[in-house]
Amino acid sequence: MSTTTTTKPLPEHPDWLWHNPDPKPSYDAIVVGGGGHGIATAYYLAKNHGLTNIAVLEKGWLAGGNMARNTTIIRSNYLLDESAAIYEFALKLWEQLPEELDYDFLFSQRGVLNLAHTLQDVREGTRRVNANKLNGVDADWLSADEVAKVCPIVNVSPDLRYPVLGGTFQPRAGIAKHDHVAWAFARACDRMGVDIIQNCEVTDFVKDGNRVVGVETNRGRILAGRVGLTAAGHSSVLAARAGFRLPVQSHPLQALVSELNEPVHPTVVMSNHVHVYVSQAHKGELVMGAGVDSYTGYGQRGSFHVIEHQMAAAVELFPIFARAHLLRTWGGIVDVSPDASPIIGATPVENLFVNCGWGTGGFKATPSAGWVMAHTMATGEPHPLNVPFTLERFVTGALIDEHGAAAVAH
Repeated sequence: MSTTTTTKPLPEHPDWLWHNPDPKPSYDAIVVGGGGHGIATAYYLAKNHGLTNIAVLEKGWLAGGNMARNTTIIRSNYLLDESAAIYEFALKLWEQLPEELDYDFLFSQRGVLNLAHTLQDVREGTRRVNANKLNGVDADWLSADEVAKVCPIVNVSPDLRYPVLGGTFQPRAGIAKHDHVAWAFARACDRMGVDIIQNCEVTDFVKDGNRVVGVETNRGRILAGRVGLTAAGHSSVLAARAGFRLPVQSHPLQALVSELNEPVHPTVVMSNHVHVYVSQAHKGELVMGAGVDSYTGYGQRGSFHVIEHQMAAAVELFPIFARAHLLRTWGGIVDVSPDASPIIGATPVENLFVNCGWGTGGFKATPSAGWVMAHTMATGEPHPLNVPFTLERFVTGALIDEHGAAAVAH
């Protein structure tokens, strides 16, 4: 895939803006949101399209939102062709990024196991393995004994309430240190002349008719040729300020970590049936997640019963964890679209683009999301990988319902 694209000329600002008595800096493009997707978008705008007169606006601090509140898992073993394509492209980018960015963000390809506990799980898992292989994604079906060889601490006893009947395994999948990833992209952006402006909240949009020509912030007006929204959890709020509605809801997403332990967990294990996924971070803490709270909200905390259920599930799968001590819990805020797949593309407002709706899949797609968002902003046209993920699918009905197809929630 080519790394360069011929860019279309950016539109001129209307004359009245140049006569503003208090002019603010003018940029070719503004990216709203200083998390992984926002910084990656700015990086690829500069690297792939030569646009360095860019500002990334973050209302808090760099990587202080969902980027610091995910559970670090990276994989591409999705069932549907559209999902597999964008996540596999991301994984290929992950594999080269440590060297490209000259930053060790602890990318560890330790593999991801998705356990099967019922006959339906087995059928879905084997189907997904076959689909993965057809799409060039590495995947294997493992028996219960093979699961135990990959991860000896998993309880594969047949006497369990939900016995392990096997599982899918993607060897190239793994984890990375989430905040380090944002810092790696940010450092590269800074070297190319991108401005990263923290404590700068976008409060409104400057429009000329139906065309966005800048943003209002708590630090003043900033003009721009194009604006991209990459603010996880708050895209619908920003869209409303721009004058349109996005088909997304924001939900708290639960996760927790234990105190530090000796290395005992060699891979990532996910179980949709008992509903937990567990890995062990480089420092030694066990990292666990489950699902989103059913209610909508913006609080970075969640319901304790969700935490209780995922801890119970983890202890059932890993009896060795029964004596582990909980260190802290938290909630991120995720945008969830009707089909739980991302929305990447143009909006009803000219020169305004959006990247949202990833649900629980945002972190693993960080580099590919930035790549295709940058392409879309620079050229005004979707990249082939995000053509299926534009807003138009909610009109045509061409949904990409990975949850309904694969029964995998993460």
